[in-house]
Amino acid sequence: MPRLATSDHYTLDLPAGHRFPIAKYALIREQLLWHGLAEPADFYDPGLCAEIDILRVHAPEYWHKVRDLRLTPAEVRRLGLPQSPQLLRRSLSSSAGTVQTALAALRSGIALNLAGGTHHAFADRGEGFCVLNDQAIAARHLLAHGLARQILIVDLDVHQGDGTAAIFKNEPQVFTFSMHAGANYPLRKEQSDLDIALPLGTDDADYLHILHETLPALLARVQPDFVFYQAGVDVLATDKLGKLALTPAGCQQRDALVLDLCHTRNLPVAVTMGGGYSERLADIVDAHCNTFRTAFELWR
Repeated sequence: MPRLATSDHYTLDLPAGHRFPIAKYALIREQLLWHGLAEPADFYDPGLCAEIDILRVHAPEYWHKVRDLRLTPAEVRRLGLPQSPQLLRRSLSSSAGTVQTALAALRSGIALNLAGGTHHAFADRGEGFCVLNDQAIAARHLLAHGLARQILIVDLDVHQGDGTAAIFKNEPQVFTFSMHAGANYPLRKEQSDLDIALPLGTDDADYLHILHETLPALLARVQPDFVFYQAGVDVLATDKLGKLALTPAGCQQRDALVLDLCHTRNLPVAVTMGGGYSERLADIVDAHCNTFRTAFELWR
């Protein structure tokens, strides 16, 4: 059974009407338990991310401002989340979750974090609900400890992984692949190693065809020995911020395609949740739980 990182720190108090669906993190855990997809013993608290891991990715000046709650009002506006001790703990916990998820994936083939995927965090700033870049932190942890030689980041959130692309722009040991809605946030895109900007309204058939034509060839070319999968569910047609048109079934087929390719090639894969902003919270939670369901079916 894959290991599942989660923590009470993954949630925090947000102002009424805030568009970030913070409640989803606790609800995903509850739904996995309710449907019998996981047992209480499958979950663990990853603790808080070590400063040495953070500083492999983030500039000391930025990290110290985050740590000491000294972000400026402009920086807080760019982030989109209120500055607080809760937000600091959430960022540290979620990043630790992805580090521990990566280490667990090395042991068992796959592991999943019930948060993470904060790909809009740059080395020197946070943006778009992302304070620390958890996948970048975990990737650098693996490289620093000689636990991976070549890493592939597969980012299928509807928004480009701009922070991740910028962080690894000059790092040949990490290949960044982002497939996203082209005319969407962020307005100013970074350059991933491979970007596929999809037309607005792309549906299941076209999305899955493009992914099927791209990912197997990319795996053959890059030859990774570790994969990070950012499995955002804001690709759904119901998503308020996504602008694509995938159905829940199409989103799950996307997960199955990515995870099956990793499974058949014996590639360890660490899965993070990424975004999801559908009007109904149940649609977000169901789609995320389908990612877990797909992983469990392949690795059980």
